[in-house]
Amino acid sequence: MDTIDPVENRRLMLAGELYYAFAPDLSEDRLRCKRAITAYSAATTAGNVSRRRIVELLNDLLQDPTPLPPPAPAEREDSRLLVDYPHVDGPIKMDYGFNVKLGKGVYVNSNSTWIDTCTITIGARTLIGPNCSFYSGTHPTDPFLRNGVRGPELGKPIVVGEDCWFGGSCVVLPGVTIGRGVTIGAGSVVTKDVPDFVVVVGNPARIVKRLDVAEDLKTGQEGGQ
Repeated sequence: MDTIDPVENRRLMLAGELYYAFAPDLSEDRLRCKRAITAYSAATTAGNVSRRRIVELLNDLLQDPTPLPPPAPAEREDSRLLVDYPHVDGPIKMDYGFNVKLGKGVYVNSNSTWIDTCTITIGARTLIGPNCSFYSGTHPTDPFLRNGVRGPELGKPIVVGEDCWFGGSCVVLPGVTIGRGVTIGAGSVVTKDVPDFVVVVGNPARIVKRLDVAEDLKTGQEGGQ
């Protein structure tokens, strides 16, 4: 790993190709993320931190440069301005933070895990129960290529559509795309793509119900609102 080109190594990581996770710059990125998680967790458990400060700390964790709206005169009014920003309960675990993209109105319950080797995108208004995990990273099955922390790993992006609901303790594996309006039953392991407006349960998750959603409901909300 001493001869790794950091720019090329990072490009390979984001492209879902074999790269070295323990390169110095990526190790430092993970340490930055841990520090940001510590600050965020402290704020969310203190009980006396403003909604604005919590959103600021979440943006720092996710490395989201989007500026917040100017504060309102009263804290309660200010909280209303920020209601569509993601709500994430601690504790949480992320590797990098900057590869996690949360849409408007997303809610994440406690003890979530995000292995964000590649991008993990969560659509607007999606609700995520406690103890859910999103694993965009994976390892070679060849044990000699894998080679512990000295070998390479890789990843595939995860995409979750708008208006989904995850029951507690769900797991989503690398490369999975989940459509809009999907319900994932508690304890499910999602190993392959899921179409729009279905209910899936089990390990591996399978479709058990197709939702009869009126067409005006499907098209009535603008994406990302």
